[in-house]
Amino acid sequence: MRIEAYSQVQQIYGTSKVNKTAKTQKTTSVSDNLQISSIGKDIQVAKQAVKDAPDVREDVVAPIKSAIQNGTYDVSGEDFADKLLARLSESLA
Repeated sequence: MRIEAYSQVQQIYGTSKVNKTAKTQKTTSVSDNLQISSIGKDIQVAKQAVKDAPDVREDVVAPIKSAIQNGTYDVSGEDFADKLLARLSESLA
């Protein structure tokens, strides 16, 4: 390996290196457009309706809550067990 040859090659490339930095000009302006389809708009309306809907349906919960507070709410053990097993079988399926 010849080290002096490396320095000579470096001198050759160092002198012939030309800086090619030129300013680029923007000749056109680019703009983006967004168009939402009618299906997309319908989905947005549906999502907003779900977001605005209450989490608890008071018309269903209020009578049950008052029956529990009055002590008149009665559920048979068999009915409870049947619904519990039905939910378990749904979750396993």
